[in-house]
Amino acid sequence: MSAQIVEPVAEGATTSAGRDLPPSMVERMSLILDAFESPAARLTLEQVSRATHLPRSTAHRILDQLVRLEWLAHTSFGFSLGPRSLGLGGGGRADTELREAAAPYLHELQVRTGLVAHLAVLDGPDVRYLDKIGGRFAVRVPSRVGGHAAAHATALGKAILAWLPAERVDEIVDARPARLTKSTITDLALLHQELHRIRGRHGVAYERGEAHPDIACVAAAIRSPEGAVGAVSLVGDLRAPVERVAPLVLRAARQTAADLFPQPEAAPAPAARPARTPAPPATQPTWSAATMERLVADAASGAWV
Repeated sequence: MSAQIVEPVAEGATTSAGRDLPPSMVERMSLILDAFESPAARLTLEQVSRATHLPRSTAHRILDQLVRLEWLAHTSFGFSLGPRSLGLGGGGRADTELREAAAPYLHELQVRTGLVAHLAVLDGPDVRYLDKIGGRFAVRVPSRVGGHAAAHATALGKAILAWLPAERVDEIVDARPARLTKSTITDLALLHQELHRIRGRHGVAYERGEAHPDIACVAAAIRSPEGAVGAVSLVGDLRAPVERVAPLVLRAARQTAADLFPQPEAAPAPAARPARTPAPPATQPTWSAATMERLVADAASGAWV
């Protein structure tokens, strides 16, 4: 660890509860990291303090350092393991920013549906999971943060592949995609047809037993102005009504994209010019009765000819 986080500790220091504090910074940091029992765990400062028996101020100071060094990440929902702890290679800060932006929408999806919410990015021919949030069913879903799954067999992967050029899909996916179950798409031409259908559904991708025989999933890509940067999904068993929750997934993907890539506000329309006041009609000359009689008389006598 960097020397900047070393904190001198008085020998025999104790907490207010009378517990001995670990004598070294490394031990305190290990205590905090061990408090995150799973890659998907999220803890508040108070929960970290209680789990480690560290004073709140000490825990806060170490948490701040671990976030800066990317061992932990900090979102509005608390602290979670960061990219260095999860072994997330390649994406670095971009993965962290994507994970933070998607976190509140993943929580909302999971709470509203009871299904397992995922966030993933494309990593070669696979998707790599950046986040997984779920209840009791989560243990039955064979995915883990930092783990991989075949892109062609998952709703997450197909949602991202759908927004790539066809030539790029051919480069990523093997000409004969691997069969994982009896429902896996193993023909590249059929995969392209499926990606076309996904685009026709505004980017909603489905998966029923393609990667795992007992799982159904719906996903949508998180799109930047340059293309898809990741995808969110909801997962349940084969009986899960994933079609019914598709609008929620699509909205979560779009909200995440809007937070990550805010569009510049449109310039206000120029003020309308005030309508031009029409010019008054030319004033017709008024003639006296005597003048009119002279004009008639002159015309009758041929004086104007």
